Amino acid sequence: MKTMLLAATAVLFSATATFAAPHTYQVTGPVLELTDKKIVVSKGKENWEITRDANTKIPADVKVGSKVTIEYSMTAVDVTDKTPKASDKAAKKDKK
Repeated sequence: MKTMLLAATAVLFSATATFAAPHTYQVTGPVLELTDKKIVVSKGKENWEITRDANTKIPADVKVGSKVTIEYSMTAVDVTDKTPKASDKAAKKDKK
């Protein structure tokens, strides 16, 4: 009985940790530019510019031209509410 309870608790905590982790994405392509602040890779006809910082793990031998796979996550910087307000809706009705 104790074993089942421990197993259930372990599953619950591991599931919680999985859902709490941010979703990550990947992009693969040749490096076009590499600085302390960003890495730019080419994917098809698009260039992907991804910000990096001191915590970004990058092998020392990566340079412009190297083919890399970058794992990244998205973080919101600013959110603006674009929902029309009641006064905006009334103004649009009056114009008609």
